[in-house]
Amino acid sequence: MNYRTLGKSGLHVSEVGLGAEHLQGLPAEQVFAVVDRAIERGINIIDVFMSEPQVRTDIGRAIAGRREQVILQGHIGAAWLDGQYRRTRDLAQCQRFFEDFCTRLGVETVDIGMLHYIDDEADFERVFHGDVLKYALSLREKGTIGALGMSSHNPIIARKAVETGLLDVLLFSINPAYDVMPGDAALDSLFDAESYRSPALAGIDPARALLYQTCAKNNVGITVMKSLAAGALLSDRTSPFGRALTPVQCIHYALTRPAVASVLVGCRTPDEVDAAVAYEESSAAERDYSAVLGTAPLFSMEGRCMYCNHCLPCPSQIDIAAVGRLLDMALLHEHGVPATAAEHYKALSAHAGDCIECRSCERNCPFHVPVVERMHRARELFGL
Repeated sequence: MNYRTLGKSGLHVSEVGLGAEHLQGLPAEQVFAVVDRAIERGINIIDVFMSEPQVRTDIGRAIAGRREQVILQGHIGAAWLDGQYRRTRDLAQCQRFFEDFCTRLGVETVDIGMLHYIDDEADFERVFHGDVLKYALSLREKGTIGALGMSSHNPIIARKAVETGLLDVLLFSINPAYDVMPGDAALDSLFDAESYRSPALAGIDPARALLYQTCAKNNVGITVMKSLAAGALLSDRTSPFGRALTPVQCIHYALTRPAVASVLVGCRTPDEVDAAVAYEESSAAERDYSAVLGTAPLFSMEGRCMYCNHCLPCPSQIDIAAVGRLLDMALLHEHGVPATAAEHYKALSAHAGDCIECRSCERNCPFHVPVVERMHRARELFGL
């Protein structure tokens, strides 16, 4: 495994890291197996944004006794209320769930404390001129967090945050599909076929390029999320380029952006960890993504769910990411719903048929996925 310095944090992180969001809902033994394999293969950085208590506890058990081998990226502003994830700016809730993070993971300090999911101007102003930032800075001053970071999907807001001089690290969504889009575009246009046909988008969007350059100039290290676009880039059918990229190509694309130190790949199994770490032994030819990006036709990714559950809370207690993942699994099969998908769907505590169409999920979703429409489709397919 190769290691890179994560900007002015000074941390030396594996260039392939683990994004833990897909571990939520898995049996504890599977969580242990994934974390074990990651550490065995040299991965030393893990992002844990999830506020769900059990997955935090299981990850804590998985790293017990080897804390010194793991760089933890934990989030300030991710809460678990009424049995669901919620993004919060309430100071008491931020404190409560950051302390819960430390308790459940069995740690006294967190290497990187992330201001969680800031994507628009109003939220930026609320956080950076309010008590949440003061709390985060106090944690850094006391040494409870080693470095201060922020997670975002918006290059304009992210650059504004970097230019404050307060951040050591930025967690940002980087992949080829996102990078050709204008920074001020609504995120739903990331999935609109016509958006990709403009001659002005022949290369990387200037706002995103400027963000990466600004991070490099300010020595703010970037850790990467969504490098595979929740697997959409790995299939001819769902890639906006009309041809699949490989995990190695996606990882290489992100690692060749300025200031990027680590690509955090979401893995659910040890084999998926191995597939990501295969980057380390790949050839230049295997890493080369130019043939796909340079010649492939483009088509729509509209409605593509990233399974991140940023759309929660749901008043009907629907696990929207789980429903979405099972729906997409079913839609990939031309001969009916796979039995395994149907079984897992039935076992969910709430189903698409419980949706009351309040659309709070659509207002919360950073990717503007038409959630209600997808709930209708899931109910049709699964009958619940």
